[in-house]
Amino acid sequence: MTDEWRPERGELALVGDSLTQGGDWDALLPGEAVRNFGMAGDTTDDVLARLGDVIDARPALIALLVGTNDLAWRRSVEHVVRNVETMLVTLRKELPETRILAQSVMPRGHEFADQIRDINRHLWQFAPTVHAGWLDLWPAMALEDGELNPAYTEDRLHLNAEGYRVWAGELIPALERLRELPPSSRAITLPDLGGAA
Repeated sequence: MTDEWRPERGELALVGDSLTQGGDWDALLPGEAVRNFGMAGDTTDDVLARLGDVIDARPALIALLVGTNDLAWRRSVEHVVRNVETMLVTLRKELPETRILAQSVMPRGHEFADQIRDINRHLWQFAPTVHAGWLDLWPAMALEDGELNPAYTEDRLHLNAEGYRVWAGELIPALERLRELPPSSRAITLPDLGGAA
């Protein structure tokens, strides 16, 4: 297989931190050609710094999930939101034909729940402005108090096999919905308002 090979459905780039890195995506997403750009310990600053690697890969789809490590470093909600929004704007500008899926920051210990909900609310509102899809993982992954479901984790942060299975179960239909959308790279035409050009 050469670097130029692309399957019919296009390559999927998964971008994020250890949550992304730790998934056995070839098994979890059968039929997808996955490039895993997850890196353990990455904050939004780190992912932003290496976004060029993702752009250079020119994937057909990108699924982005990052932000939980920032909270461990006591970064503000605004810092996380600004960095993820910058990533989404940069990806849209550099890869106008790539379909982009922004995923909500995963739940972890319930003491982080309010901050994560705040981040996710901002990202949910922002994603459509750059023609990105949105996948809210909270209903599937969190308990009512915002704690990551203990059935899916051993340490209140990283996922076990069952946690990955549930995530993939949410991700697969989200990617299918994204593929069905019309391309977002069409030229924008302004209406003729009858004024002088």
